[in-house]
Amino acid sequence: MPEAVIVATARSPIGRAHKGSLKDLRPDDLATTIVDAALNKVPQLDRTLIEDLYLGCGLPGGEQGFNMGRVVATKLGLDGLPGATITRYCSSSLQTTRMAFHAIKAGEGDIFISAGVETVSRFARGSSDGLPSELQKAVGPWTNPFFDAAQARTVGSAQSGQTWHDPREDGAVPDIYIGMGYTAENLAQIKNVTREEMDEFGVRSQNLAEKAIANGFWDREITPVTLPDGTVVSKDDGPRAGVTIDAVSQLKPVFRPDGRVTAGNCCPLNDGAAALVIMSDTKARELGITPLARILSTGVTALSPEIMGLGPVEASKQALKRAGLTVGDVDLFEINEAFAAQVIPSYKDLGIPLDKLNVNGGAIAVGHPFGMTGARITGTLLNSLDFHDKTIGLETMCVGGGQGMALVIERL
Repeated sequence: MPEAVIVATARSPIGRAHKGSLKDLRPDDLATTIVDAALNKVPQLDRTLIEDLYLGCGLPGGEQGFNMGRVVATKLGLDGLPGATITRYCSSSLQTTRMAFHAIKAGEGDIFISAGVETVSRFARGSSDGLPSELQKAVGPWTNPFFDAAQARTVGSAQSGQTWHDPREDGAVPDIYIGMGYTAENLAQIKNVTREEMDEFGVRSQNLAEKAIANGFWDREITPVTLPDGTVVSKDDGPRAGVTIDAVSQLKPVFRPDGRVTAGNCCPLNDGAAALVIMSDTKARELGITPLARILSTGVTALSPEIMGLGPVEASKQALKRAGLTVGDVDLFEINEAFAAQVIPSYKDLGIPLDKLNVNGGAIAVGHPFGMTGARITGTLLNSLDFHDKTIGLETMCVGGGQGMALVIERL
């Protein structure tokens, strides 16, 4: 049976949504630039041999619509390359890697692109007309009448300071449209994660990212991007120098009057793209390409949407079991930092040593463009394994709607 290996990675800098460095770039243009950059790292590869291009996008629509995967293939000049746009929200481009992995293991192809993009700055916004004003603010433009009662319960609980409990115990429907910040507040309550712990983790992310900038870690994986006006962007917008616990502790809660989630202990909204070139080990040998890593396993699980932040726990257990490994066998871990409130109970429940987790900072500092993040973290994990001369890495993330995904890789 062929093995699936990663032979190249690339990512853009990550911009702040609406006011950051990439806000003037179309998502399909940005994704095309980054896929091209990844392919340029394997000049031995005849691009006409690529069998499919899978592009993750958390919220396709507007400029992110019209099957961007195929749009990108065409913009690359590859008329014979099929393309698909996949959404699994936060883990969309981890799902595309999983699809390439499965296709290769099944013997249904040798060369694939797994990529992801999100430009929150240029989202197509729908309409929330007709909803109560407090729900328009909390839910945004996406809604479904089936979940109206659940959404009203979410907002009411937040405003009254009620502690979360599983709505199915009362025969109620869980809120699949729940805002991610509310899920983080739910976890902070039921897992007893304090505001102080969350702030300390947020500061840790910023401080580690600052250190990684200084030692050149992030420069190793970022592909500079040229804007329409000719400006070249080569750095992430998010990381901040000199962040202290004193400063972060002064920030006000965002989602509940009595809440613990603030701008200092969760990820911002972002723009960015990332790409991987994945092929069979046999094709890599045939083409004389040295693989960076082997994909050992993946996992995907689900849980209540209202506590989606615990998704990494069961997904990681599933992926490790499939790889025949334990937490103790893993050298470095990357958990997407959507919220400190969910990373903290996830890594503790899994028994992950903190000194092996997100050792260069994470999304709280760097950012989380939804469709990009899966592929970005894979590239960061590979970069980190190489930078620190380690072998086994695990990537995992929670997923809006109540899911978790994980990937286990072996550096070669």
